Amino acid sequence: MCLENPALKIIAGAGFEPRDLRVMGPVSTPDCSTPLYKITPYYIYKANYVFIFMKVLGIDEAGRGPVIGPMIIAGAMIEEGKEEMLGEVKDSKFLYHSKRIKLSKHLKENFEYKIIKVEPKEIDDALNSDDLNLNWLEAHKQAQIINKLNPDTAIIDCPSINTYKYEEYLKNLLDNKNIKLIVEHKADANYPICSAASIIAKVEREDEMKKIREKYGNCGPGYPSNQTTQEFVKKYGKKYKEIMRTTWSTYKRYHKENNQKDLGAY
Repeated sequence: MCLENPALKIIAGAGFEPRDLRVMGPVSTPDCSTPLYKITPYYIYKANYVFIFMKVLGIDEAGRGPVIGPMIIAGAMIEEGKEEMLGEVKDSKFLYHSKRIKLSKHLKENFEYKIIKVEPKEIDDALNSDDLNLNWLEAHKQAQIINKLNPDTAIIDCPSINTYKYEEYLKNLLDNKNIKLIVEHKADANYPICSAASIIAKVEREDEMKKIREKYGNCGPGYPSNQTTQEFVKKYGKKYKEIMRTTWSTYKRYHKENNQKDLGAY
């Protein structure tokens, strides 16, 4: 490849080396048959110009607080500046579930995403560990998503009070230290791509709870404040421990187990 080509000059000016490129064809004959998200670095050859698209990843969770069922962490990725393609996304808490289902289907069909399911036992193990807590466990799962999708920027809805410390901890878990991290509270409300991740996570969590109710009976939504959930934990907590977070105070109220770490401390 010769840098006399104007397209390659643009790439070189953007910090890319010619060896980093995979040529799609002559620069005068663009090939748009390959979805952009499958091309790294992102580029289009068109009329001797190259357009670089930065990949932006949003990550959010659903089911952090329930006493029953898994926590779901989801990541969704899009090209910077194309957020309008996400659809009418916003924080999943402010959407009817029927709307969330439609949006989640749209997002999964059109964008890269990854979902991680964290089972109750793994959550309990983290809370009973000397090295982990719920925040650090979540950071490890977020790092898995970031390392898999390898964005240019990752936007995190931060679960910790201390965003700086959380960002530092998460950065150390990344394979690519050049990824820009934006770690903020309420990112799911302030960044459309985080809203998209929130929707995917929420729909996945509801699907998991539907499976649990079909298998074990009506346990409600799994949240400690719900009366049906409380009664289910009281009656079946010991019998169905595989779906219970035994370190939660709701569970401890009815069933004596090992000492619990205070979730509020994290």
